[in-house]
Amino acid sequence: MTAIYADSAAVPVAGGSFATGMRGSPARYLLGALLIFIAVMMLLPFFAALFHSIKSPEDSAALPPTFFPHSLSLRNYIKLWDYQAGLPIYLWNSAGTALLTIALTLALTVPAGHALARYPIPAKEVLFAFLLLSLIIPHQALLTPIFLMFAKLGLTNSILGLAILHTSIQLPFSLYLMRNAFEAVPKELEEAAVIDGCNSLQVLLRICLPAVLPAMITVALFAFITSWNEFLGALVLMSRGDAFTLPPILAASRSVSSLGGTDWGMLQAGVTISMIPCIAIYLLLQKYYVSGFMSGVVK
Repeated sequence: MTAIYADSAAVPVAGGSFATGMRGSPARYLLGALLIFIAVMMLLPFFAALFHSIKSPEDSAALPPTFFPHSLSLRNYIKLWDYQAGLPIYLWNSAGTALLTIALTLALTVPAGHALARYPIPAKEVLFAFLLLSLIIPHQALLTPIFLMFAKLGLTNSILGLAILHTSIQLPFSLYLMRNAFEAVPKELEEAAVIDGCNSLQVLLRICLPAVLPAMITVALFAFITSWNEFLGALVLMSRGDAFTLPPILAASRSVSSLGGTDWGMLQAGVTISMIPCIAIYLLLQKYYVSGFMSGVVK
């Protein structure tokens, strides 16, 4: 009996031995080092812009340039705050356009994704593929006819017109995510709701929307980042000084120094401010973003 217990004790447990071996294996440390290196390389541009934005003019003009500032100064942020119409106006325009883009994108892709996933539409797959074809057409190639059409409709120099443009850019990919997210919802849940007396709208609002909430948050994140960072459309549609969003203003702030060169300090201050909302929203909604992206891409 003792020999049997000894033999059984000598037999390693597969899961435990594997976990114990991985815990101290060199491959685990190499993987951790690789991930740390990737994280540092991804964060390096952000910290470089941040450190350069708080440098004094003397530090900014120093040769050779230094990564860390020798003295702290908020002069670059003060100059950017009062630049042209003022930084708050441009931030408001960017935020308003991004929020309106999110609302329009969700209002269009949620019912369209549900219809393409559940209703027996004739030639549904052909229609879905046709809607996705706009992904291969760059929106920059369509800016001239879009500008002429928006000028006739009075949508230039307006947040609504720019939000419509940004929504059209984001629609195909958002529709792809939402359609796949609705297809991942079990049909038995909807059938049970219909048996309980729910109509189609109630099924969508009470059953489907809570189930696809991560995918909706993912669509909102992509719409926000697309609208917040879009440059060329805002440059073409906007001509009034107080109608611009942040990206065109950052491009214009490059040549405001006394000698006509680039004011790198003020430019990096604007870059830092423009990155903060994207990073903050992503960190706050990271859990929903990952699960929604996987549910919208992997059936």
